[in-house]
Amino acid sequence: MFIRRLVQLGMLLVAGAARADVVADWADITTEIATDGPNTIRTMALAQSAVYEAVNAITARYPKERVDLGSADGVSIPAAVAAASRSVLLHEAPALSQRTDAVYQKTLAAIPDDAARARGIKIGERAAADAISKHMDDIPKIESYRPLTSPGVYVPTTFPLGYATAQHKPWFLQSATQFRPVAPPSLKSTLWARDYNEIKASGSATSTTRTTEQTAIARFWATALPDVHMGIVRSVDVGQGREITRNARLYAAVTAAVNDAEIAVFDAKYHYQFWRPITAIRNGDRDGNNATERDADWTPLIVTPVQPEYPCAHCIVASTIGAMIRAEVGKDPLPVLKTTSNTAPGVTRQWNRTEDVVQEVSNARMWDGVHYRNSCEVGVKMGEQVAGVVAAAYGYTH
Repeated sequence: MFIRRLVQLGMLLVAGAARADVVADWADITTEIATDGPNTIRTMALAQSAVYEAVNAITARYPKERVDLGSADGVSIPAAVAAASRSVLLHEAPALSQRTDAVYQKTLAAIPDDAARARGIKIGERAAADAISKHMDDIPKIESYRPLTSPGVYVPTTFPLGYATAQHKPWFLQSATQFRPVAPPSLKSTLWARDYNEIKASGSATSTTRTTEQTAIARFWATALPDVHMGIVRSVDVGQGREITRNARLYAAVTAAVNDAEIAVFDAKYHYQFWRPITAIRNGDRDGNNATERDADWTPLIVTPVQPEYPCAHCIVASTIGAMIRAEVGKDPLPVLKTTSNTAPGVTRQWNRTEDVVQEVSNARMWDGVHYRNSCEVGVKMGEQVAGVVAAAYGYTH
């Protein structure tokens, strides 16, 4: 896929024109490369922040950042976008430098080698340096996960995912705990029995209540890679009449919001340490609730993620993006939203409302057999809260 996108990008960047979807093209490349490096979402957020800062320094559409990036006269925007993206990727994922430089050189080959290109590169590199410097202290120096055990007693040795993310410093939230939800429902509650029995029936690998279409949707959202979510953002970016600075701001705001959303959701997950359905259902006789019957052989549709259950991370990401898109579009018509998934090759799904995407993701995670309904609802609410903070920071006033 990377080579195909590389060829497409070279074809699209004709004569260095400032096409509005140059931002989307490089966002796609950044997403692909960052996915194979450390701190995927944070790297994407850094890159898109740098791109926005560079583009806005040239177009001056929105209030500028604090750093003087130099003269904006006669500057190649495609060169600035490419240089900003490349600089962040080289800093954050140096082991992938060959891939980064391959697409960067392809981009430059399509832009006239003149003073405008040189100025664009300079502005992009300065924007990247500024974005990186502002977030040098986001990540703790060590991976602080400590397996819970008694001395001498074996526990699984696979490190759970996301623990380190919970320790990152948010960009816009006051702290990782700002929107930490209340505890998951009591195991003796009616709500717990409802969620337990719903997922036991509809999330099983051998479910007789889940339809063929629901199974297909569940597999579509089984992916853990960010490109499935970013495809939805691209649907807005490439809409007719879009202006390049507006697109740069959209990507910067969305990725920054998702970065903070992930920090918040993993903070909650590791604070509450709530059990996954496969654990709960195979221990249904031990939760003190007579309405939850044990199934000793129960298995979910997909492999359970290696992290605590509550709240739903897929749900908070979808909700965050949906809320950011609504802030971006305002009262304008919403384009058809669509995306693809690496866990459902050849399938493109589309929606007419952000709310429909968010609801589908929640349903899918239940049909996958990995999240309870209450956890999905809580994740959606958290996403809206995080997006509200970030949208205000980026000047959205709708």
